[in-house]
Amino acid sequence: MDLGFFTEYYIPVVVAACFIVGYCVKHITWLEKVSNQYIPAVLAVLGAVLACIASSSISLEVIVSGAFSGLASTGLHQTFKNIIQTEREEP
Repeated sequence: MDLGFFTEYYIPVVVAACFIVGYCVKHITWLEKVSNQYIPAVLAVLGAVLACIASSSISLEVIVSGAFSGLASTGLHQTFKNIIQTEREEP
């Protein structure tokens, strides 16, 4: 199964912006009230909104690509977290 079509829905600027917002939500003390389980949903909605702003249009394709990019930022954070933890555990 070829998953190459996902690259059509990937917006790097939205991923970067959502990554930064997600990192801030996770690490700023006064935002600790936001449960970790809601962060992917928040970033998906934020990604959809940012994609609409970036493209200056609202369509289903723009909303889906923005939400996909927001969720991709969550995966990117988890990947970095696992890489850093693996480096720390190695003797």
